[in-house]
Amino acid sequence: MSKTIEITSSEQFSDILSKSRIVVADFYANWCGPCKQIAPVYEQLSMSLSRPNIATFVKVNTEGDKAKDVAQAYAVTHLPTFILFRDGKIAEKVKGADPQKLKSLIEKLSNDIETAGEGGSSGGGGMTWLGADLPRGYSDISDVIDVKGLELLNADDTEFSVRTLFNRPKPSSLEKSDSEQKDWVESDTDEQLLLFMPFNSSVKLHTIQITSLPPKAGEDDDEDEIPMRPKTIKLFTNRPHNLGFDEAEDIQPTQEIEIGEDDWNANGTANVGLRFVRFQNITSVILFVVDGDGSSEKVRLDRVRLIGESGEKRDLGKLEKIGDGE
Repeated sequence: MSKTIEITSSEQFSDILSKSRIVVADFYANWCGPCKQIAPVYEQLSMSLSRPNIATFVKVNTEGDKAKDVAQAYAVTHLPTFILFRDGKIAEKVKGADPQKLKSLIEKLSNDIETAGEGGSSGGGGMTWLGADLPRGYSDISDVIDVKGLELLNADDTEFSVRTLFNRPKPSSLEKSDSEQKDWVESDTDEQLLLFMPFNSSVKLHTIQITSLPPKAGEDDDEDEIPMRPKTIKLFTNRPHNLGFDEAEDIQPTQEIEIGEDDWNANGTANVGLRFVRFQNITSVILFVVDGDGSSEKVRLDRVRLIGESGEKRDLGKLEKIGDGE
């Protein structure tokens, strides 16, 4: 496993942020007693979770002439401070030498590391494939999804996994490949799907990108068996768990959207714009595929991407200043 990297300059730190999708930084000082006490815990977590170009653990000595510029850039005023970066941006921050809070943060981070590692190892490099351009000023925040809490109802789960929807590489249907590995999901008994997505931190959602790449019908194909793209979807926010299909039909959604044929681009992706004011401080989203764009009994999804802004961890404000060196 990779060892913790000691930061000696702001240029070095910027380079690491650009190359590693997840970066955890320990801001410390040699005179700080609590920093020394928690250092072995941090080293242990680094040794077990570091992954080249996926998850990198660094230490920033705030006393160093050059490294202290990094601390100033991220407004570090308490020691130790641990900052988690996703795709070069601050995702979460923990102040104080509390091993349990640090371990809890890293354990939740392990979901992201596992997902990123699976995606990176199956082709497409370290970057996440997007089926459409990002709206200006927003980014892909799909990595805030708590993958262990994902639930997809009415999926043909004998062949498909819900985590497939958030794979990082380009869908296999867009690649010229003879691979028989299926990297999409289809509905089972009818065209409806209920996807529950809980988040590790509160977010602001601007857009949902849905990619659907059903095969074209051949002369001998039964069109009723060929899956459809979704047409009508309903979105529900801040639910503690998934809904049932009857409940999803009856209650008022946060937003209902109809995807037209012209909304799908050449990558088979629809940019589903949201009423942004209704999607602030969101901790979970349910995507309900009500029906498809044809007469088949199946709907297909290849990828789902969440576009917006990630926020601070919901319970960070309650952290006690334990072991702060002031």
